[in-house]
Amino acid sequence: MPHVLEINDFADLDGLRLLWQSLLAQTRRATFFQSLDWLEPYWQHYGDGQRLRVLVVGAGDETLGIVPLVVRTETTRIGPVRVLTYPLDDWGMFYGPIGSQPAATLATAMHYLRNRPRDWDLLDLRWVDRDGVDHGRSQNALRHAGWQPLEQTGAQGAAIDLGGSWQAYWSARGHHWRNNVGRSERKLAAEGEVTSVRYRPEGAACGDDDPRWDLYEACEAIAQDSWQGSSKTGTTLSHASVQSYLRDAHEQAVHAGAADINLLYLSGRPVAFIYNYHYRGRLYGLRMGFDASATKAGAGSVLMRRVLEDSFERGDSWFDLGPGSLECKRPWQTTLETAYRYTHFAPAPRAQALRCKRTFDQWSLRGESKAAGQV
Repeated sequence: MPHVLEINDFADLDGLRLLWQSLLAQTRRATFFQSLDWLEPYWQHYGDGQRLRVLVVGAGDETLGIVPLVVRTETTRIGPVRVLTYPLDDWGMFYGPIGSQPAATLATAMHYLRNRPRDWDLLDLRWVDRDGVDHGRSQNALRHAGWQPLEQTGAQGAAIDLGGSWQAYWSARGHHWRNNVGRSERKLAAEGEVTSVRYRPEGAACGDDDPRWDLYEACEAIAQDSWQGSSKTGTTLSHASVQSYLRDAHEQAVHAGAADINLLYLSGRPVAFIYNYHYRGRLYGLRMGFDASATKAGAGSVLMRRVLEDSFERGDSWFDLGPGSLECKRPWQTTLETAYRYTHFAPAPRAQALRCKRTFDQWSLRGESKAAGQV
């Protein structure tokens, strides 16, 4: 018989660390965001006001998988609602159950939630990789629990398939773009010596866990001096609202062997950075930036070219550039990914009013798209 162990105290998760790591290694297209190493600093910084609900799903003596969830109150146009969802919180592109049996894990977890006292108004499975991993499992799990989920599209993000060869990828970028990047390289070289560093430690298990704060702080300094430095939305490494969290997450990523720091130097001065998380050959571009004084010389493009060529040589398989800023990512991407969300609305007035609003908005968008197609 399937069974579920629910954990609400983060301290109790430490006993699951080895099991979590083992299941993560079996998870298709897993990311660092699904690791306990990432969840720990996230919870330390943002756990207040949220309730942890980690569901460990088993059958007999076998653990099928883990479904990390949180309950938090969110503000909507019709007032505050309690939302049960994954803990990703828009830090990454995708999230989902951990383990090699996601269908059974999700189905068991949803039946468990169906039969437990409800502390939420919306069960909202967000950041679902419907087309790459999920293939209907989330929607089916909710339906089999007796719920009728609303499917909605979420963020879109650019990605690069690193399979094949660098030569094939680069030649497919287009003559004009390749010329632009080459021109930027020549302009930088005319200003001074151009060098780059890539630091990807293997982690504490391999005795390679120096956080290299000198490199990380160079990234922070570039972020502060870049055009994003004055951002009020927390998009930069240096922004006060996220800086301490990102530093703690960096330390955990290094410990886990999941940090990937890339810096471009001009005459010894750092002018561009790309900071990634990586897991089993899959990269996620967390933050990137370039010195404002090097903008016209295209330092960011020069560094991206070097990073990608090196990734092909290393045998990396995928580079998720993340959502947003799609126009500047388009020349690099090989595909555009879409995250989905599946929402069940509890039989409560506010939740049902929100369902009606979202359904109406969805119909309106479809109508506008259809009308635009007829023009």
